[in-house]
Amino acid sequence: MDYPAVCNAVETLLVHQKYPDKWLADILLKMQESGVELRVCPETKFRLEVFTELNLIDATEEDWGTEYTDLILSIKSVNSAEDAVNHISLFGSKHTEAIVTENSDLAEWFMNAVDAAGVFWNASTRFADGFRYGLGAEVVVSTGKTHARGPVGLEGLVIYKYKLYGNGHGAGRFGKDKLEFLHEEIQI
Repeated sequence: MDYPAVCNAVETLLVHQKYPDKWLADILLKMQESGVELRVCPETKFRLEVFTELNLIDATEEDWGTEYTDLILSIKSVNSAEDAVNHISLFGSKHTEAIVTENSDLAEWFMNAVDAAGVFWNASTRFADGFRYGLGAEVVVSTGKTHARGPVGLEGLVIYKYKLYGNGHGAGRFGKDKLEFLHEEIQI
């Protein structure tokens, strides 16, 4: 919610059907109180109909693939992690996806199964940024698997997939006069 007009903001929340309804309602109520518009699938609306303080708008098919650049969140209940990955495969931008779970095996499976430039575990998608990756100024964002044309050296042919392991980290706590980024070069 600190900057919804960027490409690494969250637009869709996929939540397992067994996630407690009260917990989900509490999270969504806090978001609603912060000005977030909530668009939900029929299953989620049914799950949360007893929480009358929530203003839930029916999501359309178009919502699942929309980059809002605004305080709008689409919420969909899914039956399994496989259903979530299938949804992401159909509607995701291939930019950044995240999973919030305490199950490390599930997180690792998700991070390998999802086709995106960045896949994060228990961390904000707002970390998806060239500066935060230690690349200096971000020049362009590519979500394709091949991106170079014309005469290109080795650097232009390398494709990256970023994995970020967090523990509830939010990007807003890092930067000038805040927590510092730690960039370590990977030795191959």
